[in-house]
Amino acid sequence: MQWQPGGPEDPRAGTPETAGGQPAGGEPAGPPPTCFRHPGRETYVSCVRCGRYACPDCLRSAPVGQQCVDCIREGQQRVPRATTVFGGRMAGGTLVTWVLVGICVVVYLAELVDRKLIDYFAMIGHAADPALGGQVIGVGAGQWYRLITAPFLHDAPLPLHILFNMWALIIVGPPVERLLGRTRFVALYLLSAVGGSVLVYLIWPPAQFSLGASGAIFGLFGAYFVAARRMRADARGIVALIVINLIISFTIPNIAWPAHIGGLVTGSAVMAAYAYAPRSQRLLIQAGASAVVLALLVVGVVLRTHALTA
Repeated sequence: MQWQPGGPEDPRAGTPETAGGQPAGGEPAGPPPTCFRHPGRETYVSCVRCGRYACPDCLRSAPVGQQCVDCIREGQQRVPRATTVFGGRMAGGTLVTWVLVGICVVVYLAELVDRKLIDYFAMIGHAADPALGGQVIGVGAGQWYRLITAPFLHDAPLPLHILFNMWALIIVGPPVERLLGRTRFVALYLLSAVGGSVLVYLIWPPAQFSLGASGAIFGLFGAYFVAARRMRADARGIVALIVINLIISFTIPNIAWPAHIGGLVTGSAVMAAYAYAPRSQRLLIQAGASAVVLALLVVGVVLRTHALTA
């Protein structure tokens, strides 16, 4: 506890048995207290929590008195961290959404410089490439990375494709990111992107290219709808957006609609696990559901590859 020098408990003050801090018999008083972290520093001030003596460098102002740095650190660790609605770590802003937009824009500009990037990284199942002397390329040839690189590519040089997708990402990404937190948002986005690519691989002609962030964005659409239903919010706006985009997917030629459906189903399923997980086992169920979805996607790729290469 803290006290003032010269007070009734001050070891330097006189008592009926002492005079001037010295025993009546003339023996010297005991050694003065020192800082528990710096034994060479004399101090008469103690922490109000643990009672240990501490020098000014080891004390911090508290609502009542002063506390040592160890007690301050321990108290901070006990303060529960702020979380989002569905258990993610609360973070200011929507950094991940803007990072994803930035990556897509940078990759698009790189495509304008070298269009071969589309040949190297776009989604394709299994085909012989004449430019490579008939070499077989695609996911079926072991190029699994195309499942995740294709969602970051957009048709160049026409800007409409990337403009529409980035507009949709900027509209729906921030609210979903604020609901989930950064880590869960990244997981949902990437799983939705891969889910769209996998469905393309399963049912699209294996020699046909596809690319774009639409699958991941449809996953965000589905996630937003599930979250709105979970929180009993008005979901009519997102339903209208999903319906309009599905109509466009099936009426305009040269659109890889399986990516849209795959992303929508994957994003909805992952968000359902995130949103409806009981609070007591939230982290376990959310992580487990993400792993199960990823495992199912891997199984689908393995089975399709076996069918194409058997």
